[in-house]
Amino acid sequence: MEDKLSIRVNVADRYYPLKIDREDEERIRKAARLINEKVFQYKQKYADKDNQDFLAMAALQFVLRLMDLENRVQDLSVWQELEKLDKELDDYLSKE
Repeated sequence: MEDKLSIRVNVADRYYPLKIDREDEERIRKAARLINEKVFQYKQKYADKDNQDFLAMAALQFVLRLMDLENRVQDLSVWQELEKLDKELDDYLSKE
């Protein structure tokens, strides 16, 4: 039997019904809260815009942050591979 949960999530003053895995509820609600906080920050700065503009700017900011994190992970993977190759080279040279 599927362990799904029906919830309603508020994003930028709109409610969205979702059917999710129970273990995802906390993450989804936290994500919605972060979006709403960012939208609220933009609302305070730019009173002459609408929610669509605020959502677009929040999305842009979150995707930029995601891209930065992906680059860091990729850089870390490259460094780990280089360290592994360096160790293998040291091991090989020490046998010679």
